[in-house]
Amino acid sequence: MPSILTILLWTGTAFGGLFLLIVFFAFLKFGALWFQALTSGAPVKMVQLIAMQLRRVDATRVIKARIMAHQAGIQSNEKSGIATQNLEAHYLAGGDIDRVTQAIIAAERANIDLDFDRAAAIDVAGRAVLEAVKTSVYPRVIECPDRSFTDKSTLSAISKDGIELRVRARVTVRTNLDQLIGGATEETIIARVGEGIITSIGSSKDYLEVMETPDRISKAVLDRALDSNTAFEIVSIDIADIDIGDNIGARLQADQAEADTRVAQALAEKRRAEAVAVEQENKAKVVANQAILVAAEATVPLAMAEAFKEGNIASLDPESEGFGR
Repeated sequence: MPSILTILLWTGTAFGGLFLLIVFFAFLKFGALWFQALTSGAPVKMVQLIAMQLRRVDATRVIKARIMAHQAGIQSNEKSGIATQNLEAHYLAGGDIDRVTQAIIAAERANIDLDFDRAAAIDVAGRAVLEAVKTSVYPRVIECPDRSFTDKSTLSAISKDGIELRVRARVTVRTNLDQLIGGATEETIIARVGEGIITSIGSSKDYLEVMETPDRISKAVLDRALDSNTAFEIVSIDIADIDIGDNIGARLQADQAEADTRVAQALAEKRRAEAVAVEQENKAKVVANQAILVAAEATVPLAMAEAFKEGNIASLDPESEGFGR
């Protein structure tokens, strides 16, 4: 019967063999990745790699992100945010750790304050954080109006003298990282700029004033702070093209004159109809009065006969019996 010491020895040997087997398979699977991290200056423990595998985290992407940050001069610690735990958490949240790391590196080189938490929040919110950082460094130009949102190629505005002006503008913007989450998108910028241009032209005395000083329109629009509560900061607004359109004022006046003519014709027709009706009514009255006159004339002989009969009227004939009575 084996002794307790023998049993303990065999048990220890079994556990040791199992441990060595686990270590062997771990090195077989993660050895190259662990060695790459070690030689790149971003070492990671083998236990962490195994734990990532158990948590269904892509260890390769996490380690490459740490190596990328380290080679860019960004320390992988809790202060910078690019720590293994944070990368794992962002990966499990459905974020793109490569894009977030690249954005932090670009922001660091451009001297833009962007930590991992804010970059991860922007990425999880569905915004392109790397493109946002690039736009902060290199502002981009937005056409107003933008053909990707509307079929119109120009903005149509009318000055006070009734002349239509067709305007095309270019808006230079850069990303406002502080308002990227929850801020309005470029569609709002385009709509606000278009509204400002139309309002400014509409308040101009005539179209010549706009044609002579188009930069006045740009300055007036910029003074409106159109980028408030948006994800962008407007750098400049430039009037790219101005064309003279139709004389809307004259056309409206012609339409108004035509409408007035139609109204006058309708009123004249109404008065003519009323006059015809009055005329017909008067004719009817004349006929009625003539009938009354005829009826009255018919009673005159009867009245005279009755008067003669009663002796109320004397005869004017000298030979008659009643003459001189």
